[in-house]
Amino acid sequence: MPLRELDHVAVAVRDLEAAVAWYGEALGAEVAHREVVERDGVEEALLSVADSYVQLLTPTRDDSPVARFLESRGEGLHHVGYRVDDCVAALAAAVAAGARAIDAIPRPGSRGTTVAFLHPSTGFGTLIELVQP
Repeated sequence: MPLRELDHVAVAVRDLEAAVAWYGEALGAEVAHREVVERDGVEEALLSVADSYVQLLTPTRDDSPVARFLESRGEGLHHVGYRVDDCVAALAAAVAAGARAIDAIPRPGSRGTTVAFLHPSTGFGTLIELVQP
C-alpha cells in the first residue's frame, strides 16, 4: 500500500502557545486546527503548509508518550505522518515487510482520521504514523 503524501511533521514542544506564536511571527504559519486528544494525552495545533501540516504537540498529562519524549529527548521532531488510502492495508503491508507496529490495529486519530504508528526501530530511527483521512 503506497504512501499518498506527507500528512504532517510532528514537533513536540513544552509551551504550545509560545510555539504557535513563534511559527506565526517568524514563518507566517497559521493554525488550521486545534484539538485535545485525551486518549493520547496531548494538545495539538496544526499549522498549514500547502496540503500538509506542521503538528505542534504538547502533553496534557505527565504519563503521555509526548511527555516521556520531552523528558528524555527534549523538544524537537517527534514523528512523521504519511497519508494512506487504507490504514488497515498499509499497516498490514508494513508489518508483512518487517515493520514493528505500535498499534496492532488502526485507531481514531485527530481530525476524524484513522491512524496507526510504526516503531522507530524499524523506521530507521523515525516514528512513523500512517494517516487515513
